[in-house]
Amino acid sequence: MKFELTILGAGSAVPTLQRNSAAQVLHVLERYFLIDCAEATQHQLRRFRIPYNRINHIFISHLHGDHYFGLMGFLSSLSMQGRRGEMHLYADLRLQELIESQLKIMNTRLGYPLCFHPLSRNPEVILDDKVLTVTSFPLLHRYDAPVCGFLFREKERSRTIRKDMAAAWQVPVAFMQHLKAGADFVTPEGKVVPNRMLTVAPPPARSYAYMTDTLFRERFAEYVRGVDLLYHEATYGRELEAVAKENYHSTSEQAARMAVLAGAGKLLLGHFSARYSDPSCLLPEARAIFPETYVCTDGDVYDISVQKRLGI
Repeated sequence: MKFELTILGAGSAVPTLQRNSAAQVLHVLERYFLIDCAEATQHQLRRFRIPYNRINHIFISHLHGDHYFGLMGFLSSLSMQGRRGEMHLYADLRLQELIESQLKIMNTRLGYPLCFHPLSRNPEVILDDKVLTVTSFPLLHRYDAPVCGFLFREKERSRTIRKDMAAAWQVPVAFMQHLKAGADFVTPEGKVVPNRMLTVAPPPARSYAYMTDTLFRERFAEYVRGVDLLYHEATYGRELEAVAKENYHSTSEQAARMAVLAGAGKLLLGHFSARYSDPSCLLPEARAIFPETYVCTDGDVYDISVQKRLGI
């Protein structure tokens, strides 16, 4: 069961020959979620063989060009290719006005419904279905471009019934749904059969968090507590911490501190300044604080594997 992240762009405001600007695709159980959409994102989707026609939800963190300049082109291409299904867009309310203005100026329209979901400056669940929840939360960037991070969390699955044991204890079919929900079974004679004897626990739910373009603040760790995979911007190295602060960005060292505070499983660094031709130079200072740190490269795929739950 897939829970897989593909990096489409690990760069920042100025793309380079090695790195496109910000964009990612999260693949969860045959569903595809686009996170940010920089210039040329649709090229990256083709390049890395993402089935982009299956993307139904797009999340835009904020309205700086390196996070959304590719959106209008992507939406237009989908329309020209005959898309008819709904597309859900989660972003700053001003993006709706921008898209509508562009369509009006071009005297055209999309051939499918574009459902806009404005983001607020408060933590809130913005998508909740049978597979996962997506929560947005405020970060701290420049005043002209309020930024939201996103937390994708898989929903806990039902317990699996051990058919042999259920048959041995003659559990009625009508009670099976209660077993899946964790209930013990009581026989007609009054004997309590613990649920763990009749079922197998599901693997732990998986999670991914996206934190880009933000000053470092310890309190932000509460939004992503216990996340399996954390992407955090690392526009600069420690030697440019003053520049990072001036531009409302973070360093690789600060990203590692965030991973420690959040109790994350793994940390991905990205959104690198164009000054770093090889951002792996940022790894040592981050790994000194949080060893499970990795540098993103366009085309990288990170899989959050299903883990076995022990003892229950």
